[in-house]
Amino acid sequence: MDFKTDRRTFLASVGVAGIPAHELRQIFLAYQASDPQGASRQSELAPELKKVKALVFDTFGTIVNWRASVTAEGMAWGKAKGLQIDWAQFADRWRLGYRPAMDKVRKGQISWTRLDDLHRMILEDLLKEYKIQGLTEEEKVHWTYVWRRLKPWPDSVEGLTRLKKKCVIAPLSNGNIALMANLAKFGGLPWDAILGAELVKHYKPDREVYLSAPYYLDLKPEEVMMVAAHVGDLQAARSCGLRTGFIYRPDEFGNGSAGKPDKAQPGDFDVVSVSAIDLAHQLGA
Repeated sequence: MDFKTDRRTFLASVGVAGIPAHELRQIFLAYQASDPQGASRQSELAPELKKVKALVFDTFGTIVNWRASVTAEGMAWGKAKGLQIDWAQFADRWRLGYRPAMDKVRKGQISWTRLDDLHRMILEDLLKEYKIQGLTEEEKVHWTYVWRRLKPWPDSVEGLTRLKKKCVIAPLSNGNIALMANLAKFGGLPWDAILGAELVKHYKPDREVYLSAPYYLDLKPEEVMMVAAHVGDLQAARSCGLRTGFIYRPDEFGNGSAGKPDKAQPGDFDVVSVSAIDLAHQLGA
């Protein structure tokens, strides 16, 4: 193997900003193990992967960089408003409210509520916590919709574009349809369709969300691959009969309090990759 050439391919696919050297080495070894010859070989795909006709994606964290996007927009907005706030912490606090809010819906404590509206509910609490006062309704709506303006990871659009040539691609997100449509328009995400929680009025990891993908795409569960940077999401999808693809996103949470990036080794899921481009590469797209 030409290590230099293979390493260049790897670096181009993963993007290395902010990844410690020792962790980059670990990712690279996993990359080599997943495709030791450094080339796509459609003819050598496992039989079960040859049957995959659609890929559905977790979006927040897997396809778009929510933390950096919310932080950057908060800094610009805060500067204009004269607010001295740790905006990275603010983004983390917003994200930490995400699952408890969905759990209220899941447990029947509140009726079905779109994610846009849950984001607004969490924002109202944060405005009180950070003592931000005097915002107009228009400003609150605009700030709530920051989640519609998240930037994709550098490899996302290229990887999705390659995969789109081979399979149907769609988000399978907890984001509502308007949120996901605006997010796709903002970031140039080339979806074929928009699937997800709002169609079945359930939030992941409820089975109804995962099973809706093959239903709406008129496919068998094993013909659909769920792709995510989050192990729990993939485990839930696998329990519903879907194939699974992991993308490692080491920078999703920064050093903040909202979580830590999940890791996976080759063999943990049907495909373990280091970027959307690498995922396409391994699937022969």
